Amino acid sequence: MAKYITECKLNFFQSRKAGKIAVVTMDNGQFPNIPNTWGVEALESLNKALDIVEKDKDVKGWFLTGKPFIFNVGADIMSADPNAKREDALAIGATGHAAFKRIMNLPYPTLAAYNGASMGGGVEVGLYHKYRTISKSPGGCDHYALPECFLGLVPGWGGTQLVTKLCGPEIAIELVITNPLNMNRMINSKKALEMGLADRMFAPAEFVDESLALLEGIIAGEEKIERKAVDPKMSDELYNKTKAAIVGRVHGGALAPYRALDLIKGAGEWSLDEGFQKENEALADMITSDQFKCGLYSFDLTQRRAKKLPGRPPKEVKGNKINKIGVIGAGLMASQMALLFAQRYQCPVVMKDIKQEFVDKGLAYCKDQLAKTVQRGKLSAADAKWIGEDLISGSVTYEPFKDCDFVIEAVFEEMGIKQKVFGELETVCKPECMFLTNTSSLDIAEMGKFLKDPSRVVGFHFFNPIAMMPLVEIIKTDKTNDVVLATAFDIARKIRKTPVLVKNASGFLVNRVLTAMSDGIFRLLDEGADFLQTDKAVHEMGFPMSPFTLIALVGPAISLHVLETLNKAWPDRFPVNVGLKNMVAKGKKAILILGDKGVVVDPEILAGWPQGNKKFTDDEIRQRVLERIAVEVDTILKEGVVASPKDVDTGVIMGAGWPLFMGGITPFLDQKGISKKVTGDDFHPNGFLAIEK
Repeated sequence: MAKYITECKLNFFQSRKAGKIAVVTMDNGQFPNIPNTWGVEALESLNKALDIVEKDKDVKGWFLTGKPFIFNVGADIMSADPNAKREDALAIGATGHAAFKRIMNLPYPTLAAYNGASMGGGVEVGLYHKYRTISKSPGGCDHYALPECFLGLVPGWGGTQLVTKLCGPEIAIELVITNPLNMNRMINSKKALEMGLADRMFAPAEFVDESLALLEGIIAGEEKIERKAVDPKMSDELYNKTKAAIVGRVHGGALAPYRALDLIKGAGEWSLDEGFQKENEALADMITSDQFKCGLYSFDLTQRRAKKLPGRPPKEVKGNKINKIGVIGAGLMASQMALLFAQRYQCPVVMKDIKQEFVDKGLAYCKDQLAKTVQRGKLSAADAKWIGEDLISGSVTYEPFKDCDFVIEAVFEEMGIKQKVFGELETVCKPECMFLTNTSSLDIAEMGKFLKDPSRVVGFHFFNPIAMMPLVEIIKTDKTNDVVLATAFDIARKIRKTPVLVKNASGFLVNRVLTAMSDGIFRLLDEGADFLQTDKAVHEMGFPMSPFTLIALVGPAISLHVLETLNKAWPDRFPVNVGLKNMVAKGKKAILILGDKGVVVDPEILAGWPQGNKKFTDDEIRQRVLERIAVEVDTILKEGVVASPKDVDTGVIMGAGWPLFMGGITPFLDQKGISKKVTGDDFHPNGFLAIEK
């Protein structure tokens, strides 16, 4: 794997009114696709630049920026040693603090110009400067974040201390804890300015010139930056409220957000040096933890491996060009697809449904979502009008589908209906038109078996909500040809989704793992396990939501449908649960309801759920559920449903939101000893941190 070293390139600018200014540009020489990062060599380069500047008595100011479009995205996490000793881990934090603090100690005005993507240590180095500017979005600094908690770490180079002292604990909590736990949400330049993280915002075209002019003005005494007074102390009320929110999100599963909260609270009480030492200690604890190892593995899966499109036919196989897209259905799922395709492909997209009122409702949904995107400042009104009125259309006939390059169906999950739709499409569409299906569990080969050309059929399974969930399962049948398969992968890349190649088997990948987890829970309940205890015990492992919350979100009827589909294929491993069946028959939407004394099990569901009298500890519940998941993962791999445990983990991370600090699931099962107990060996016998080249 090539290593790109970020250099801090030093030049001097002689200002007529301000004197000599040191201008430092972070640049790894790779334009623009490889971002600047902090590694050992990069920090050494920064120190060398500072050595020169500190000795030059003529220097009146310091200016730091990045190469075009990229400021700095933080520490090079993939170069970290997952087996580092604690003293080495402590040195990582101390080295960064020491280098950046030299900037803080310079005796003249210093300015960091966030000209593009700024994350982690990139954000942090800017905070050591007396002043900060940021490039206006879009096209400037569109991504600004301290994502460390998302990876199982804490900001270790000043982030928790400096943000709190500069902007207050509320903003520090949002940036350091809330955003990372919310699917690693990033903020843009406008938000950063509003938070007080930057002092001025300039348009990208003139950003460096305007930022440098500001620094000149400050040095010359012509510009004055005023900031609101901030109290860095955190109230007990805010601390307790935030801790409760963390518990609600990760329970006790993730260590990092709890440590980050304590660091933010401490920032209001400690000196800077005390706070930096506390960050060093927290970072060392995180780096030497099992969670960091899993986070490192997950990061490689989702940031590097996924981009290589494992499973796609060789590059020599060219995908088809897409100029027009068809969507069968105009319900919520279909409308989400139509909108996504129109926005990403910027080509005509037509939806079809059986009634005009359904079509109109789908079109209205698309326009409403576009309007909300405009309100959030992420799309211009003109572009929204063009997409909603010119690109997306609807029909109750197949006439507009004649020139589509691919059509995806999102109709009711019934085999006969889907076969009928594909049959009708074949009589209308051109021979090279691909047929995609968004089915969550049905046999795709069976779906296309009556077609003259079943090779054009491929599964393309989205996860809801489509705009947020990055995974697409691409399901190949024995008949799917390589061009169709390659095109499916190219479609996924075009719409910015992560594809995983899956064999045509009931439930495919993610739903099969999730249903195995549910099956493990249902069996416990059948034996007598307490409902509330079981829900809480499983949630505390770190899953994004509790099992019963997930069932309520998906819908019990859909959960039952998937279970029944899997039961037909493997009746022994996926028995149809009587309690769930009774729940659906009664029209119940959720297992838990809000009673007079808080959350309780719906009495009608409890009455219809046959239970034994066996009792379990929390650890026994977790052990049983993990063992059931391990059995299914092992079976999935032995059946060749996916090629590797890495595909399993990519699937549950990107499709089910399972946390990075668990490594998806297989590293977690290995670390807990579950894999060996169930299968006789680890899922990663050579260690899960062996990086594929």
